[in-house]
Amino acid sequence: MPSMNDVLGVIMGGGRGSRLHPLTKPRSKPAVPIAGKYRLIDIPISNCINSGIYRVAILTQFNSVSLHRHITQTYNFDVFHTGWVQIWAAEQTPLSTSWYQGTADAVRKQLFEIQATGAEYVLILAGDHLYRMDYSTMAEYHWEKNADITVAVQPVAKSEASRLGILKREADGQISAFVEKPKDPAVQDKFVSRDDPERPLLGSMGNYMFKTKVLNELLMYHLRHDDFGGEIIPEAIDSHEVYGFDFDGYWEDIGTIRSFYETNLQLTLPDPPFNFYDQKSPIYTHPRFLPGSTVENSELQDVLIAEGCRIRKAEIKHSIIGIRSQIAEGTVIKDSILMGADYYPDERPRGNLPIGIGRNCYIECAILDKNVRIGDNVVIRPFPREQDIDHELYSVRDGIVVIAKDTEIPSGTKIAPRDSQ
Repeated sequence: MPSMNDVLGVIMGGGRGSRLHPLTKPRSKPAVPIAGKYRLIDIPISNCINSGIYRVAILTQFNSVSLHRHITQTYNFDVFHTGWVQIWAAEQTPLSTSWYQGTADAVRKQLFEIQATGAEYVLILAGDHLYRMDYSTMAEYHWEKNADITVAVQPVAKSEASRLGILKREADGQISAFVEKPKDPAVQDKFVSRDDPERPLLGSMGNYMFKTKVLNELLMYHLRHDDFGGEIIPEAIDSHEVYGFDFDGYWEDIGTIRSFYETNLQLTLPDPPFNFYDQKSPIYTHPRFLPGSTVENSELQDVLIAEGCRIRKAEIKHSIIGIRSQIAEGTVIKDSILMGADYYPDERPRGNLPIGIGRNCYIECAILDKNVRIGDNVVIRPFPREQDIDHELYSVRDGIVVIAKDTEIPSGTKIAPRDSQ
């Protein structure tokens, strides 16, 4: 029986993340902060380490400096450990002068590095999903079935089918058909694999385990195929043993501002659907060694506060307060996400305002990226759902106000629909 030492983890970290703009303006999608102190990329890397996969490669391409910095500062094994977390950046070579054209093309361009590791199996993972999974159970299923490819699948409702790869699985677990993001109800009906009326379909999580030999054969034979879900996997079903592995735990694809917003705020609940507090399977991130947060005469309700914050005489409800956040007296914050700051106000003074939130502000239904500077008496209120706006100082996505990284909002500014100003 193989072991997890025979498995190489490959994480797709090159996503442009256009639907998460402006959060992805200064960084790639996997580098977007989450839960006050983590990055999205921390989820799959931590899952790998907790599953016994100690050789992990992250394929990066777009806007990758922030992601590279985080990985190199965080994931360093000591000299007595044979594991490693490496960055495999897109590059021009004598054999290829183009950048990654898709998930499959990205892996194809790194086949030499994959083969150099000597790994017999390759586990390909998305870099922008929130979930906790023991990959060793998927690997054992893969070995038990002697599968060429194993796809991690989750029960989904028909309403979710148009954003996922949907598959048809037989009684023995083998996948007999695969379609990418079907919108036609008639097509969806043909892919019903479960008796559950609420979640009758099986959706791909974007996690694939390959025999390394099979991965090499498929990618080199289908040179025009650039995507796993849309091309490689459907093609392989007819010629290889492809199985579906059930995962029915919490899993969220953070692909839009709305999903990012709602997923984060769920973490403030007393019993959140995803729990970062798991001693057996922790989520790792960059250790910053910040002091504990200080809260002075404030009213807090369902608030997640990261370390290093200073909060004075404020009212905060159902919100996330990220690392090093500075909130002055008289400010009210509701249903919002503050990503915090990379430094304290006195460390890098610049601009006309100190970093953080000024006095007597009202902030509701907003996402404030890192290092924003909000003056006194600023008002931010939600816009109607499905409304999108691009302004010099802010953006609105699906009614949620987003303040981009390093933005300065002058005192007295009001960001709200006209009828509520």
